[in-house]
Formats: sequence, structure tokens, C-alpha cells
Amino acid sequence: MAPPARRRVPPTHALLPLLLLCVLFSSASAASAVLGIDLGTEYIKAALVKPGIPLEIVLTKDSKRKEAATLAFKPSRSQATDPEALPERLYGGDAIALAGRFPGDVYPNLKTLLGVDVGSEWAQEYQRRYPGLSMESMARNETLKQATVAFKSQVFDKTEAPFMLEELLAMELKNIKANADVTAGQGADITDVVLTVPAFYTAEEKRALELAADLAGLRVLGLISDGLAVGVNYATSRTFPSISDGAAPEYHLVYDMGAGSTTATLLKFQGRTVKDIGKRNKTIQEVQVVSSNWKKDLGGDAWNQLIVDDMVASFVDTPKIKALDVMPTHVWKNAKTIARLWKEAERMRQVLSANSQTSATLEGLFFEDVNFKYQLSRAEFEQLAIFQASQVSVPLVHALEAAGISVQQLNSVILHGGAVRTPFVQKHLEAVAGGPSKIRTNVNADEAAVLGAAFKAAGLSPSFRVKDIRADDTPGFDVHLRWTSDGKERAQKVFTRKSLIGPEKQVPFKAQEDFHLDLTQMVDDRDIPVLEISVSNLTASAAQLKDKYACTSANISTKLTMRLSPLDGLPEVLSGSVSCEVEATKEGGVMDNVKGLFGFGSKKAEGQEPLLEENSSEADTTSATLSTDPETSTSPSASTSTTDKASKPSSSTVVIPLSLTTRPLGLNLPIPVDQLTRVRTRLAKLDASDLARSRRAEALNTLESFTYRARDYITDPSFITHSTQETRNTLEQKLNEASEWLYGDGVDAKLRDFQDRLKELKGIVEPVLKRGEEASKRAGTIEKLNESLDQMKGMIKMVESSVEKAAEDAKQSAESEAAAAAAAASAASEAESSAPSEKNRDAEAEGDDELDDDPYSTTSTSAASTPESSETKDPAVIFPYNAADLSSLQSSYDAVSRWLEEKLSAQSQLGDHDDPVVLVGELEQKAGELQKVIRDVVVKNIRIPAQRKGKGPKAGGAGEGKKSKAKKGKQGKSTSTSASASASRDVDDGAETATATSTSTSISSSSGTTSSASGSSHSRDEL
Repeated sequence: MAPPARRRVPPTHALLPLLLLCVLFSSASAASAVLGIDLGTEYIKAALVKPGIPLEIVLTKDSKRKEAATLAFKPSRSQATDPEALPERLYGGDAIALAGRFPGDVYPNLKTLLGVDVGSEWAQEYQRRYPGLSMESMARNETLKQATVAFKSQVFDKTEAPFMLEELLAMELKNIKANADVTAGQGADITDVVLTVPAFYTAEEKRALELAADLAGLRVLGLISDGLAVGVNYATSRTFPSISDGAAPEYHLVYDMGAGSTTATLLKFQGRTVKDIGKRNKTIQEVQVVSSNWKKDLGGDAWNQLIVDDMVASFVDTPKIKALDVMPTHVWKNAKTIARLWKEAERMRQVLSANSQTSATLEGLFFEDVNFKYQLSRAEFEQLAIFQASQVSVPLVHALEAAGISVQQLNSVILHGGAVRTPFVQKHLEAVAGGPSKIRTNVNADEAAVLGAAFKAAGLSPSFRVKDIRADDTPGFDVHLRWTSDGKERAQKVFTRKSLIGPEKQVPFKAQEDFHLDLTQMVDDRDIPVLEISVSNLTASAAQLKDKYACTSANISTKLTMRLSPLDGLPEVLSGSVSCEVEATKEGGVMDNVKGLFGFGSKKAEGQEPLLEENSSEADTTSATLSTDPETSTSPSASTSTTDKASKPSSSTVVIPLSLTTRPLGLNLPIPVDQLTRVRTRLAKLDASDLARSRRAEALNTLESFTYRARDYITDPSFITHSTQETRNTLEQKLNEASEWLYGDGVDAKLRDFQDRLKELKGIVEPVLKRGEEASKRAGTIEKLNESLDQMKGMIKMVESSVEKAAEDAKQSAESEAAAAAAAASAASEAESSAPSEKNRDAEAEGDDELDDDPYSTTSTSAASTPESSETKDPAVIFPYNAADLSSLQSSYDAVSRWLEEKLSAQSQLGDHDDPVVLVGELEQKAGELQKVIRDVVVKNIRIPAQRKGKGPKAGGAGEGKKSKAKKGKQGKSTSTSASASASRDVDDGAETATATSTSTSISSSSGTTSSASGSSHSRDEL
């Protein structure tokens, strides 16, 4: 407890955890950002969620809301002279612009090649569209002799290994991450991400995408299908009828047609009332995938392919090309020609969505002297696409049929994707939906999926609290278990394409020997292996059950617990067990033995008696034992009861966990460690090369802009005033040399060369600019310093007056003390003569002391509090200054005055082009020194008296009057103790309130909120 009348101040170290929490919170705020990425075939979009930034689209470096899914390698000039130099990487529109010049190193639309074999039709079609690329195989499964797609770059050294497709995609994802870090703010490093995937992605595509994200430094929180992502975004701003109240759910179909594929996802939207914290209920929103269907080859690229085919046919039919005997196969092998035709086909298709006619003119096509003009109308385009147009409604119809939902039960068709803007696409959808009333464009056709993915990422992250939307996805394919038993191949379906992702499922087996299982996905009537499961201790465990517990083969059960992973929707095995039911007694039960082994068994067993209190009697112990635990009593009746109860048979289940080993199967197996290390090392080198190139470009731009600005200085009046003609001539010469060097040898210069040139020019310019700045500020700063000297001079006069007054007061005090001493001596002599009468009065007073003090009297309290109240009238008592204070002030004043006079005298001898002898910073420093001396003198002579917060009298003040020694016994001691305790409580309450108020204020300032005064009384308990 704090001493009376002393305010308790919380120690500084008590606030350190709070301050540390604030620092950690600010750091966590930067680290808690999450990202949603919509990985499309033609474009990549990203959305950021961060504290203070809810669902913001990540802009590219060109301030566009989407980035073209294209990567390019451009040869650098330094590669000609530096064998260690690496090419430059370009992304998005910059990469597309290089397709005509470097068709062998521009990689567009890589998504279509994820997880496919190099010999598949998808890889062959990609090679046909982009003939300039050198496609190679990357061995991934030596057993199946399968390989994925890789590319050999033309601008790297010939000995450079091919680039895996996942490695190229990782570069694009890392570029998106860099843009997101810029959007999030300085120092951000976003790693958590949710990616959208088509509903038809198998384990091979998903694993390839997860590898690319890992190489890009991203941690995948989850994969979400495109249709469900759009549905989540649709639900964020809507509330649906609650089925808990008997309402029917809503059915909406998301029709997503992008550049590479088309999917139709039927979603069920509904509300549900569930229990919340405590006894309250809350209504949540549920979005569930009911069914999905797709066309993997129907989309914008398919329309572009039709236009390119027609352009090639028209081109070879021109008279000049016919005369040269050029065939379509010759055109398709010319990479630059095809790249130009693809670019124009994309532009023309987009124009025809809003116009009825378009044309293109290509100069120098195939041959330098050949110009080709091509025209296409919307009617001609629709005629070209008549077959593809008939396939538009197929995914929608099949999705409804799979769910058993009719068009009449469908609430709406939500359009998403860029290709849905094609006029004949919407016409076919309207025909199937029964009119335009059910066709909705109430979501952003380009950004709904990425916003839904970002919302999903925020919901998965513990850093955010979002609207409670339960999104349930499905795998899209059936999952089978395949194994060999008794020499026969056996299969069992464990998940259907409509199974929900996440819930666990127990799968029973009759096997009692070690076995191997394969989990496969049924894709287009063929099994794709996903996971191999090996059980290694089943044989031994089954034998143990038979030998130790007398189990038979008939009652031994083997089970595996499986689920579709919430991360990527792929099947996984969580655990396995083998068990059987056995007959057991209470004494020898298997479960009791296991519990007893770990200390969880019954405390009523023999030899386990209750612990006794140290001071309890034997009778108390016996009573407690009997009343608390009759089974442990030594009486015969209790023993018999226990024996009868223990002998009653009971049934229990013996469970032995299985030892499981899993191994991925399929095309995209994990790559070897040495190969993974090589890939990561190459990516790191490319990142370092790009960073150095960026810094070099920045240094070049800085030097170039400085040369332009420095030329203006040469004719600037202020610069001329504060520089010599020689300095200006030198500067002009150096600027001419720098300009010539920039556009000559500087083209191939390194970063250090630019920095040295800039440093040399700044060494000429900055001293002149510094002199001009000093000259413009010097007069004002000198004026402020003189004001400080005037203040010091006034302070000196005041202190002089105070010292003189103190001396005069001391002299008068000495004279008064001498007179008082003389008067005291005279009074003493008179007192000796009147001693008998004084003794009589003392005796009377002593008799009065035998009476009790009046408890309601305030005499002693008033007397005790009078000096204190007079002391605390003024919050601060200023004592007279002394000679030392005067000396300190005078010496500082003289030193600064003398320094200023000397500096100004020396400065007056210099010209405007000379470096100043007195700087503005020095003048400000001297003014600060004067203010500090004044402040130190004033503060040193101010004392803040302590103020009591207690309400009662001083401790012991009421119980220690003028009493006899006998009267100071029990009563005096009791009174003093009571008063002291009362004062202590009052003072402690005051101190406690002050402490709580101080703590509450600290918390408020740290958290940025204002606490009410009424809450301060609880702050101490909360702390």
C-alpha cells in the first residue's frame, strides 16, 4: 500500500506490454493483407484486402485494372559484352508489343497448358497458334513415360535449361504480387492468396498451379471455382430468404465465357438461422454449387481462331501470293505473320461486338513488299462461327439437367467473362432461358470473380471479420478407390461430382492384411491417378486383436477417414483404424487399463484412498471416506457391492490406429529437390537482374533530368549572383560532356557510372544553391537570434533585481532576529519570577487531560491542516535567484553576443559568391542555447509542492493530543489506529483513482479512442 498522501504513479515498465502490442499491431496490419487472383486465359486480375483497403482492384504499372497474361524475354544490350548478363523480362501489354519482333520469346495464354502432356491435343493446338515458340518436354513421371510442357528460350545462352511451364507462370504471378505490394503501401509483402480455377480442373492442373504459386512466393489459402467466386461476390451485397423460416432457396446459374473456355455453374442461394455466441441466433447466407458443366474449347480464342483461319485463306487467295505459290501451311509456319494476324483478329472480334463492320490493313505481311487488306462484317463472322454458336447453350442445359432443375425454377442467368459480350452468344442464351428477362448483367462481368476470391481470402484469414457467407464447392469429378484383392481389381466410388468439399467421410473395408489403394478421378471416362495409399501395420494389428482380445475375422472392422481437401478439393486420407468389439469387466476392461496408464482411470481402485488433511482426525477421515466413496470403504457390504458391480460383463471397442503412407500419383509429381533448387536459383537471379536494371534506368533518368535542370541554373539570376563565371563555365562544360556521354558510351554504362557523373555535377551545383539558400534565410535568422539576446538581457535585469532584493531581505531578517533574541532574553528573566503560578496552571491543565476528547471537535484537525492549506495555495513557489544564476545568464549572453559580432564582421567582408562563414543552422543553434539557459534557470528555481488527495486528517493526527502518559494507553492507541486506518483508506482510494485514470489515459492514447470518465474506476481491474 502506498504511503499516506502520496499519489501512486504506475511504473513505466507496466506500459511496455501495451506499447509493444501497438507496435505489433501496426506490423501485423501490414502483414495481414490478402490477395485474390483471377487467373484467366488471356488476362490476370487481382484484388487486395488490407486493413483500411477493402476489396480494391490491383492496378498494373500502367494503371490498368487487368494485366495481359503474357510474358516476354527481351535481349539486353549488355549481353553482347557481359556473358553473365541476363535478358529483360516484360509483362502484359509490353510483352504483347514484342510479339511481332520476338515471336520466339513471347509466351501468351499459358493457362491452357497447365497440367497437360506435351503430346496432348492441347499442346499441339498451342504450338500451331504460336509457331515461333520452341516447345520441349519436361520429364515428370519416369514410370508412365509422361512429360509436361517446357519452352526453350531463344535469347538465353544455348546451354540454358528449358523453362518449365510452372516457372514461366510463377514469373507472371510474382509480377502481380509486386503490383499488389505497391498498392498495399511501402514495406508490404503479401503472401496469402486465393486463386480461381475452372470447374473442370483436375488434380494435374491444380498441382501445377500450386507449384507456380509456391515458386512465386505465394501461400495458397485455397482454390475456388470461377462460378462460385462470382456467386460469393453476388451474395456480398444481398440477403436471401431463410429456409429456417420455411422459405425456398434461390437458384442462379453463372454463365462464364472467357478467352479459353466456357463454364455453367448452378448455385443455390439461401439464408439459414444458426446459433450465435451465447443464446442469440444469427442468420447466415449460404452459397452452394449444385452442378456444373463446361466446354473447354469454347471461348474468345475459338472465335479468334476462326477469323485467323479466314484471314489466312483470304491472304493466300490474293493474286500476288498465288503467283508466288504460297500455301496456308507456309503462312502458319511463319511466326511473325501469325503473331500479327492473331493480334488483328482479337481487335476485330471486339469491334464487331459493337459494330457491324470492321477492317484491317497489314503492311509487309509475309513479304516486305506485300500489303494485305481484310474486311469482315458481323453477319460474315456469325456465319463463320455457326457451329460454335450452336454449342453456346450446351453447358447451361447440361448443368440444369444434372441438377434436376428446370428453366422455370431458375431465378436468373448471371453473365460473366469478356466473350459474353458477343451478340450471338446472348441471343442463344435468351432462347434457352425463355427470353431476356432471366439474363442478368448485375455483376461486373470482368471483376466479379476476382472480388469473390478476395472476399474468400479475407474470410480464410484470421485478420479479418467479414459477412458470414458459407460457400460450398464441389470437386467436379467422381473419385474412386481402386485396389487389388484376391487377385481381382476392385473399385469403389467414394465421392461424386456433387459431393461437398470439406466434410469427412468414413470408408469401411473388409481387408485384414496390409494393402495398397489408389484414389483416382474419373475424367471423360478415363481414370486419372491422384493418390496412392499404403497401409503397413494392418496385418500385425489384426493378429493382435485376434490373439490378445479373442476377436474373430467377422467382427474386425477396418476404416479410413477421407475428405475432399478444403485447400484444393483433391481427395486426401486423414486417418485409418482397425477395431473390434470385446467383452470385458470393469476390473479388467481394456479402456480402463488404457485410462489408468495415462492417469485418467477411476480413483476408486484398490490402494487409492483420498488424501487427508494434515490436521484432520481419524474419525473425520473415516467419515469422509465413507460418505465420499463408499466403494473404497473397508466394510463387508461395500466390498461385496464393488465385487458384484465389477463382475458384470460389458462391451467395449478396441481401436488400433493404422500406419498410413501417401504418395501423389499422376503427371504432375513433385519435382526433385535438385531441380527445384535450380529453378528457384534461376528465378532469384532473374529478379536480381531486373532490380539492377530498374535501378540503372532510374539512375539514367535522374542524371538526364538533372542535366536539363542544371542548364536552367546557368541563366538563373540567383545562381549567377552566388557563383563565379569560372564556376558557370565549368558547369556548362561538364553538362555538355554528360549529354554526349549519355547518348554515346552511356547507353551501355553501368549503374556506378551514372552515379559518378551525377555526383560530379552535383558537386558543382549544390554549393552555389546552398549559398543562395543561406543568403535568403540569413537575415531572418539573425533577427530571431537578436530577439533571443533581448530576452536574455531582460532576464538578466530581472535576476539582478531579485538578487539585490534577496540581499536586502537577508539584512532585514538578520536585524529582526537580533531584536527577537533580545526580547526572548528579557522574557526569560520575567518567567523565572512567575514560576509558582505557572506550576498551578500546569496542574489544572493536567487534570483537564483526564477528560476524553470531543470526537466532534475540529480544533486539532484545523490546526493540523492550517499549515498544509497555506502551503498548497499556490501551485508553484518561486524562490529568489542567486548570484550563480546571474553569472550563468550573463556569461551565456556575453559569449553569444561576442560570437555573433565576430561572425557578422567576417561575413561582411565576403562576397555573394563566397561560402558563408556563418550558417543558418549555427544561428538557430545559438538561439536554442540561449533559450535552454533561460529555461534551466527558471525550472531550477521552481518547486511543485506535493498535494494530498486524502479526505481525512493526517494519520494519527486526531489521536495524539496533549494527554497524559496514562491516558495514551488503550484509548489513545485505539483512536490513533482508527484515524490512521481511515486516512490510509481515503488516501489509497484517491491514489487508486488517480492510477486508474492514468492507466486508462495511456490505453486510450495507444488505441486511438477516448475513454469516458465513468469507465476509469474499472480500468485497474481490466489492466
